[in-house]
Amino acid sequence: MIEVSSTLDLELLRTFQVVAQTGSLAATAEIRHRTLSAISMQMKRLETELDVRLLERGSRGVSLTPSGEVLLREARELLRVHDTLISRFSGERLSGRVRLGIPEDYARELLDDTLPQFMARYPGILLDVNTDTSGRLARALRKRQLDLAIVLDHATGLEGGETLWHPTPVWAAPIQGAIHREAVVPLAVHPEQCPYRHLAIEGLDAIQRPWRTVFTSTSIHAVEKAIETGMAIGVLDRERVTTAMRALDESDGLPPIRRCVARLHFAQAIDAASQPAVEALAQLLRERLHGRGPWQRDALSGRDTGQRPRA
Repeated sequence: MIEVSSTLDLELLRTFQVVAQTGSLAATAEIRHRTLSAISMQMKRLETELDVRLLERGSRGVSLTPSGEVLLREARELLRVHDTLISRFSGERLSGRVRLGIPEDYARELLDDTLPQFMARYPGILLDVNTDTSGRLARALRKRQLDLAIVLDHATGLEGGETLWHPTPVWAAPIQGAIHREAVVPLAVHPEQCPYRHLAIEGLDAIQRPWRTVFTSTSIHAVEKAIETGMAIGVLDRERVTTAMRALDESDGLPPIRRCVARLHFAQAIDAASQPAVEALAQLLRERLHGRGPWQRDALSGRDTGQRPRA
């Protein structure tokens, strides 16, 4: 066991945290700007210092052992306290205001870990978060009411942006019944300027299936409830399909759904005093979301704290 007098290298814990988030030593090497062999050596060193096995290595990457799960929870808290302390006294003294826009569908996942970590690391920054549909976020960005935003493409009118991840929209229906086979398809959707609403209507119009909106809400949880209780079907990120729903496809008589992309966009003009703070948040979002999205894993063995149970 580790001796009381021993001191852990916090950089090892930072690398371990990224490994846990990505499930890949290679991806961690890219994010941490180190070689693959260096990352592997760091993890072996951490296991040696703690005298415990933290990672299970397999053909599809790495997963956490039970001891690794415990360490991840403790490491997150330790690093949060450490970064807050350093920032407060002698660390990165960034200040300014950052106005961030995120789609409502992903707010809970980002609030679980990423945004609290940013606030702990940079206590001098005023973070102002706005959730809305991607179309409305795009409009706010063009009006310079936001500094940066995560926006799903389709019906947003924005060009460019940095690709973060590729969501997987699917048709979601209640686990029981066949309301999707009704003559006029009942839909539960977000208001106008929501990409998923656009994809649902676009798909049904393409195959000339009549539809009507029976439930409209800005709240993803309300839309999910409308689907679970059998009022309607809708288009959701696959990760949001709960055990009270099932995913439908072309075999159920529904059209295929076009893929979409989640991108990071900056306002055309950002206050000079806030520019470093905006870039600091953008960098954290890149590190946490690139290629995987906001579904945070507490352990890589299949138990996802930020992920809804799948049907």
